[in-house]
Amino acid sequence: MVDVIIAMPGVDVLCPLFFDLCSFYGQSADYRPSTTRRAAVDAIQSASDNHSKLKTTDTQKLHPTGTRLSSFARRLLAAWRGQELPTSDDTVILAASGGADSTSLVLGFDELLRTKKLSLSLTVAHLDHGLRKVSRDEAAWVVALAKKLGYKSAKRRVDVQKRATETGDNLEQAARRARYEFLKSVAKKENAQFILTAHTLDDQAETILLRLLRGSAAEGLGGIEVMRSVEAGSRVQLVRPLVSWARRSDAEDYCRARQVEFRHDEMNQDEKFARVRVRKQLLPLMQSFNNKIVETLSRTATLLREDAGALSAEASKLLALASKPSGNNSSKTEGASLNVNVMANAPAAVRRRALRLWLTRERGHLRRLEMVHLLAIDRLLTENRGGRIAQLPDGGHVTRKRGRLELIGVANGKKG
Repeated sequence: MVDVIIAMPGVDVLCPLFFDLCSFYGQSADYRPSTTRRAAVDAIQSASDNHSKLKTTDTQKLHPTGTRLSSFARRLLAAWRGQELPTSDDTVILAASGGADSTSLVLGFDELLRTKKLSLSLTVAHLDHGLRKVSRDEAAWVVALAKKLGYKSAKRRVDVQKRATETGDNLEQAARRARYEFLKSVAKKENAQFILTAHTLDDQAETILLRLLRGSAAEGLGGIEVMRSVEAGSRVQLVRPLVSWARRSDAEDYCRARQVEFRHDEMNQDEKFARVRVRKQLLPLMQSFNNKIVETLSRTATLLREDAGALSAEASKLLALASKPSGNNSSKTEGASLNVNVMANAPAAVRRRALRLWLTRERGHLRRLEMVHLLAIDRLLTENRGGRIAQLPDGGHVTRKRGRLELIGVANGKKG
């Protein structure tokens, strides 16, 4: 605020000029009759000087310097350190779509790198899904942003619609699979151990509700993990540095503060997608009951993940015990079999988790496997009748024979 006090004859001309100029320079003024024309002139010059400084600062926002961090970067750094992730001498791959979330993550890491809070090698990776007319422009925009900030970039274009048709996946599943295949290939090329994605608290809440609507168990309701292996047995970790603290609005505000116009995906407004309906219809309704519903859902997911982790540890022990050959086990079928008695005597929550681990181990994945399939296999254990089968979504099946559960037709992710 420019505090100007004016009181003298002949000021009528100067006052309107002063307030017009203050308005032009983005300053505010307090007009009280008590000083001199010189004070008003000095105040106008001060406003002009301040405007020049602001203009200089604005041009520097894309490339912040100094050691003082923005609130967004401070919280990002705290989340990074909280996971005990490396602060130097490592390479990270950052997945960027050009939207507010991933752009804020690029800019946040840029701020941490420029202020020397981190000393990492950063590669910005973009997959063009080929679903929209503007997708090539968005890919070019992401590459240009990375170049302007001084980072390496990688991009690829795939026909996700064609892949979805060929695999039977829905569009979201096909896009996700293509995206992670691309990111893993970039990580391999760059010898990187970390892939970063920009999931936020809002993504977490949407994911939890979608899984709740599908009837998921605790593992699914645990939502998006902050960090996990990109695939079983891989040394590459998938990290979501924003998911525990950042709202989508935080990402948008930070991009604006850095004066970067992020891209808008019109598909995020298309309510034919279940996720968009959850975002635009269900969450606002729930927010009318609890205005912190997004944060509440995230907290619930954290508790469920902790519970699921403890049960999964017990399930691993059960699976190891049930996998041991029994005296009458002469089965020659593909895939390891399980001892029915050992499995049936375990608590249901542990038993079903052990079945999931078994199927993951033998199939190589859990794609399209739903609770209905697990319950069908579980009934083979509990109903004490042999000779029946439980069908799996990829054409394989599980059967009970001579006191063992056997997986038929699928091994290591391939049909037999």
